Amino acid sequence: MGGCFSDVRGGQQAVGGDQPRAQAMGDVGGGGGHNVAVDHFYRTKGLQALFTQIELSLSASKLRDRDIISKSDPMAVVYAKKRDGTLEELGRTEVIMNNLDPAWIGKINVTYQFEIVQPLIFHVYDVDTEYHNLPVKMLKLKDQEFLGEASCVLSEIVTKQSQSLTLNLQNKSGRSGLKNLGTLTVHAEETVASRNAVEMTFRCSHLENMDVFSKSDPFLRISRIVESGGSVPVCKTEVVNNNLNPIWRPLCLTMQQFGSKDNPLVIECFDFNSSGNHVLIGKLQKSVGDLEKLHKDKIGANFILPAHWGHEKVLKGQLFVDSFVEKKLYSFLDFISSGFELNFMVAVDFTASNGNPRSPDSLHYIDPAGRLNAYQQAITEVGEVIQFYDSDRRFPAWGFGGKTYNGSVSHCFNLNENASGFEVEGVEGIMAAYASALHNVSLAGPTLFGPVINKAAEIAGHSLTHNSSKYFVLLIITDGVLTDLQETKDALVRASDLPLSILIVGVGAADFKQMEILDADNGHRLESSIGRVATRDIVQFVPMREVLGGQTSIVQALLEELPGQFLAYMRSRDIKPHSVNIAQTSAQEQGYPHGV
Repeated sequence: MGGCFSDVRGGQQAVGGDQPRAQAMGDVGGGGGHNVAVDHFYRTKGLQALFTQIELSLSASKLRDRDIISKSDPMAVVYAKKRDGTLEELGRTEVIMNNLDPAWIGKINVTYQFEIVQPLIFHVYDVDTEYHNLPVKMLKLKDQEFLGEASCVLSEIVTKQSQSLTLNLQNKSGRSGLKNLGTLTVHAEETVASRNAVEMTFRCSHLENMDVFSKSDPFLRISRIVESGGSVPVCKTEVVNNNLNPIWRPLCLTMQQFGSKDNPLVIECFDFNSSGNHVLIGKLQKSVGDLEKLHKDKIGANFILPAHWGHEKVLKGQLFVDSFVEKKLYSFLDFISSGFELNFMVAVDFTASNGNPRSPDSLHYIDPAGRLNAYQQAITEVGEVIQFYDSDRRFPAWGFGGKTYNGSVSHCFNLNENASGFEVEGVEGIMAAYASALHNVSLAGPTLFGPVINKAAEIAGHSLTHNSSKYFVLLIITDGVLTDLQETKDALVRASDLPLSILIVGVGAADFKQMEILDADNGHRLESSIGRVATRDIVQFVPMREVLGGQTSIVQALLEELPGQFLAYMRSRDIKPHSVNIAQTSAQEQGYPHGV
């Protein structure tokens, strides 16, 4: 998704159904949410519990208005309160512009463990418009205006018949104070372990014009009616400006979002206003089955407008379904369990900015007492995770930025100093090759990522000619001072078409701004020097100091984006898992051990 307002123009981009994203299958787990790659790692180590994946939908009512000229722009943040009292962030909703009664579309995934009391804390913020180009996960919460908090225990929500709980918002001292801060309603639903999804292209004709000086700026919002009788918004299209016969980009709805083909959906068409007071053009109620029939019969459905005294006005404006395609959204585990392999490669930074290896304050200092340096720590911690997902445990391993035994500076040399082969065996092999190279390679510079990325891309590209079941991950361990930023961007843009992801682990206390640019989590895809844009985000950056500081686990940090990047590649190439084992992964994804 682009900016946190879902668009630089303030809320005009699609939310929740713009493409068949990994998130829909619970494959990515930013900020402590559910991540099947992390679950799988822990489960095979014998760490498993009975649990269910739950999806939380949030809405609020009568929030405090903190803006002078317009209304507040609210966003909700959900935390799990751990036993020691610390808060672990589970996720954030999108920001809704100018609205004191928001119904957020973005869902929060949480793991419901039957045997544990799971306190949840909800914070609501008014997000300053100067930050509207940033994705929500990049927002610094201290820069936003606090609107109130609420808390409950997860079991309080899931055990209610309606599976909804309304909480009074309070200030941080735990009191409502003299002023009413409004309410927050939390609705919980069990995650459906179905791979079924539907991609539809909607268009409208003869919409009513709601604007005086121009035409309407329409968008659709789709909500699912839930058992309690209310509705939960599941997605909205982008805004098409100045058009009474709009065609929107395809929307992909998962079974989690639409429930079943017979479940009624409310489809509302609004005229977008930047004030947040979107004007209802018309609405209709149709199930996915009804929408499929509209497509087959090539007919439209008339919008209606609720009028006074319970009457409804049938409008001339109609909704058409130009395309309707049923899809299977396979998960990360579907691929891995059916024989797809992750192949890891490692590149270590040998530039002079790391400090003289003989000096105890160098990042490359080998301590005679056996204490691991920053690079050894990263190799060991990261290695345990990547070794788990690499079937043959043979890693191509390179160094860059060092002066090798022949006296020339190399930006991609074999770490084992073996001219005929660059592979080493397991984490121990990487550690031994690294320690040996420090004795024989002088630290030099400049810091160039381009050559190792190109080498990894060459290997990934070569594999396509004889095996589409391999996906490659290049791990770069660096102190973060980069010389060839644009050349690196060019290499990454070229590599974005290949079965390749790049994990950059930052060691030391350097400024990692350049690494964050490469990670492209600010919503802007990387662009090459000739103007070509990356087809997908393939970089994940992890600063080791956050891991060592306890802010995140290395497993969670490393695998946070990898399943999504893997799936984005497989789906873009329409590659499906091998037919075996697919049925068996459903139970695993729901969190049940085999045989339960």
